[in-house]
Amino acid sequence: MKPDRPYLSVIVPAHQGAAMLPRSLPSLMASDLPRECWELIVVDDASTDETALIAAAYADTVVRLPGRPHGPAYARNRGFEVARGEIVVFVDADVSLHEDTLRRFAEVFCNEPDVSAVFGAYDDEPAEKGLVTEYRNLLHHYVHHQNAGDAETFWAGCGAVRETVFRKAGMYDEWHYPRPQIEDIELGHRIRAIGHRIALRPEIQGKHLKRWTLRQVIRTDLNDRGVPWTRFLIMQGQAITSRTLNLRTIERINTALVALMILFVLVAAFSVDPRWLIPAVFCLLPVVLTNARLYGFFLRSRGVLFMLGVIPLNLMYYALNTVSFAFGWLLHGTVGGPRPDPAVEAFSEVGVQTWPPVPAKRKISA
Repeated sequence: MKPDRPYLSVIVPAHQGAAMLPRSLPSLMASDLPRECWELIVVDDASTDETALIAAAYADTVVRLPGRPHGPAYARNRGFEVARGEIVVFVDADVSLHEDTLRRFAEVFCNEPDVSAVFGAYDDEPAEKGLVTEYRNLLHHYVHHQNAGDAETFWAGCGAVRETVFRKAGMYDEWHYPRPQIEDIELGHRIRAIGHRIALRPEIQGKHLKRWTLRQVIRTDLNDRGVPWTRFLIMQGQAITSRTLNLRTIERINTALVALMILFVLVAAFSVDPRWLIPAVFCLLPVVLTNARLYGFFLRSRGVLFMLGVIPLNLMYYALNTVSFAFGWLLHGTVGGPRPDPAVEAFSEVGVQTWPPVPAKRKISA
């Protein structure tokens, strides 16, 4: 690495993080990037447990936010306001970084001056075991590896951005995203819109510590990812044209095919006519064939039984995409864009000055 390595500010937002921080923060202390090259800022987003006390044992700075939680977008912005680094690194509280992660971030920015932001991937050994958890994390790992290179989006679970670019882009949108949703994706779109380059480098990795349940997957994919993402793309005029990560043309076709398959199965069930299952099978086959590489990855990683187990989960993913797209359009047509809590909106309108500040209002723009 060049001697003029940049100084990094690592920001970890945490809400009720007493269980996760003792597992994630030690990985930062084990970083092979010299400690004098980075600072750690933990933002306690109105936790009622011992999040702040645990963070104080590791962090250079702990920012405690009183009142009710405002979400990771708001918390990351408050951390940025006290950061001193040329590079701002965002790490989720449930991610344990590899020892070379911070050094790799620094090397990218040091050696590639045209890169303004970079993000990595989960590794292929999630801390928690089980079909749903391992599928969820391995899918993320696979998608990020398949899409390595220049990106149109951003990921705050393990991502970094130049301080000047983050400030110029307007920081995270804390107005429209008061809970963990697509605030990092939206930030990535703004960074690209002002002409800056984002790189996806899957060799920069962290281990996900979260255990997923099927209910959590469904709720997250609908409420916190699919529907907000659809509404955002509609407002951007990109609901049909976007081709980033999970929005490639083949993914859209597969989503439509699974929707048709479900329709044919329902018709067969209600009409008690099994002949309707024939077109359902014809809809299923292209989805399975186009996902052969993904299923092969699961086969190599976890074996044949695991691969067979994730096929229904993968089909559920496409079904949830259909529901998300429909609800996103419905909400956009009936209530418009996402809005903050009424009290927050009222305080902003009358110009109330507090600390922590009222979430900043910003317009979603192309």
